[in-house]
Amino acid sequence: MAVLCSTLDCKASVPAALESEKLCVLHFTLAVEQSCAEMRRETVVSHTPHERQLEIIHFIAERGELLARVATAGLHLSDETKARILNTFLTLMNLRENLDRAALRQPIGRTGSK
Repeated sequence: MAVLCSTLDCKASVPAALESEKLCVLHFTLAVEQSCAEMRRETVVSHTPHERQLEIIHFIAERGELLARVATAGLHLSDETKARILNTFLTLMNLRENLDRAALRQPIGRTGSK
């Protein structure tokens, strides 16, 4: 039996790769993009501690891997969904680049922790 998206009023099925998330492709990509936006603001505004930087890097890798599994699973995806997936990959890449830039802004010898 197909698992349905856990988002309120969404009747879309959840691909096998996203069953642990209980989200359809659309809502998964929206959630990833929202999280990326929040993390990007976090890295721009303050000195992000090293531990948090590692958490963000892990998030990027984990979400990117899930997204790659969905994109290459052989599902029939509409062109709009493919474009959304590509945009989400770009968002993840931009977050990583932003994190790298933020790390360069920190003074030498400072870890960002207080």
